[in-house]
Amino acid sequence: MIHIAETVATGSIEDFLTSEEGDRLATVMHTFLTSESRDRFGEQRTHSIHEIPGHSPEQAMAVYEPAGRVEIPKIPAEAEDLLQLAFDRARPALSRVMPSITTCRPWTYVEYGPGQRITSHLDGIAPDPLAWPRQIAGISVVISQAQAGGAFYVESSSSDRLWNRRLDHDPDSDYANGMWLAHDGADHSADWFAAMPRTRWNVSPAPGTALLYGSQLAHGTEPVTSGRVAKFISWLIAEKD
Repeated sequence: MIHIAETVATGSIEDFLTSEEGDRLATVMHTFLTSESRDRFGEQRTHSIHEIPGHSPEQAMAVYEPAGRVEIPKIPAEAEDLLQLAFDRARPALSRVMPSITTCRPWTYVEYGPGQRITSHLDGIAPDPLAWPRQIAGISVVISQAQAGGAFYVESSSSDRLWNRRLDHDPDSDYANGMWLAHDGADHSADWFAAMPRTRWNVSPAPGTALLYGSQLAHGTEPVTSGRVAKFISWLIAEKD
């Protein structure tokens, strides 16, 4: 049974990556990111992993990453394999806080330079939350921190505006009794979300630490003011038995 607490929870897995694994991932991405590929996945990029119904990719990017970022949705196989191995190793710790999780989706690499950030938003469970698979949480692993700025944050809120409906109890849905679903479009393209009062909680994890944030929890990053942040992100899902 998927409980709402999983989808609004935060957590961390210290030493998700060893220092040697972190160094290897940094080397793999440094080799991959030539000047040409950095431009292709940065300033010249015209698509994003983020989508907003009724908006073009360029409009979605302007909402989510108004100053741009480097985004690589298909990372080198060596990096993907290493990160999936780390996920498998972390399963016992994950199952204590988010027991519904069964699989980690393929990883994405992102970088933020001076002035760049990701704006506050919810990832959501699924376009159809009664279909499978269901997205339980996001996961973020920093490889290198910026010299200043760039902190990750989550935002809590007691506002009724966030929630769309409460599911009637149905054992076949695999949701626990009393499950609430957030409104679609919870990002800065929606006036109601931008105006909704929220309380921000900032964190700057050590390199190699994995941060977990529920799919119905608002999150984003502060602008980088000096240096660059490099991290890998993915989504943790529940599949039907």
